[in-house]
Amino acid sequence: MKKSLPKYCLDQMPFSPCSCKPFLNPIGVCFEPFKELGEGYYWYYEKEGMFAVSIVDILPYVDYTVSLDQPDFICLNYFDTIKAQQLTPNKEIPANRIRGYVSTKEPFQATYYKDVRIHGIELILMPSYYQDYLETIYPNEFPNAKSAFQSIDGCLNFPELVFLLKQIEKFQGSGLAAHLYYKSKVDEALSLIIEKTKQNQKQDVLSKQDLEQLQAVTTYIQEHIQEEIKTETLTKIACMGQTKLRATFKTQYGYTITKYIQVKRIEEAKKLLKDESLTIQAIAKQVGYHHAGRFSALFKKQTGLSPDEYKKML
Repeated sequence: MKKSLPKYCLDQMPFSPCSCKPFLNPIGVCFEPFKELGEGYYWYYEKEGMFAVSIVDILPYVDYTVSLDQPDFICLNYFDTIKAQQLTPNKEIPANRIRGYVSTKEPFQATYYKDVRIHGIELILMPSYYQDYLETIYPNEFPNAKSAFQSIDGCLNFPELVFLLKQIEKFQGSGLAAHLYYKSKVDEALSLIIEKTKQNQKQDVLSKQDLEQLQAVTTYIQEHIQEEIKTETLTKIACMGQTKLRATFKTQYGYTITKYIQVKRIEEAKKLLKDESLTIQAIAKQVGYHHAGRFSALFKKQTGLSPDEYKKML
């Protein structure tokens, strides 16, 4: 398509062009919602109809539903905060998970709910990139990009990709350096997705009973996130030995049990950081960490931001 893909979508929404915010990279283009809809911005950088990188930070004042005609594209996004429901098909647009999306011939319809900030970053790939460009460079080697993006939809265990997206959000370079940087990061993201897809294909299929037992374990972890969680307790809940529990848990969730608990604690901490009355020390204790320094280090490792930096974005 000749017209910019992000602009094509934005023109179908209650948004208008605005000057680039001082904290955003001026090499991109910035839009803002109509005043009656909300506040914030949608920023994007696009490379010659091949790909686009976008950053969104919008606080809706009202519930609003969009219906967008879709050209051919694939994308991934990651939202720190969002409350939205995709209507076709009907499913939640989640926060704190990688979302892989492949466009269809049907309009994209979704409802975004008021008073919950939409903050995240998105990579959009056009056919001229994932079909023409990459398949020309890597003939008979490049996998099906659409299947790869669909395979990571809803992925919780992808810290490398989340970290990469956070790096893109912070980048402030200009000129040729910026063009090369965004191109390299899109290439890097795609390489991570391809490798992740290969790993997922190698995983053993678990029995229905194993899956049910693992679900009981993750439910217990979520309900006792403030407490010390012992492996011995989890083995009893799962009715498995430690070796089998560790192996099946890693196969299903891609994390060790310890790492999974850390991820869940940081997710809970993100919610608590919205409460301005809570100190970092208090939040650390509420998610199971006795030392704020340890909590802050793990938070930054997982999100790319310190708790204080993350709180300033809310």
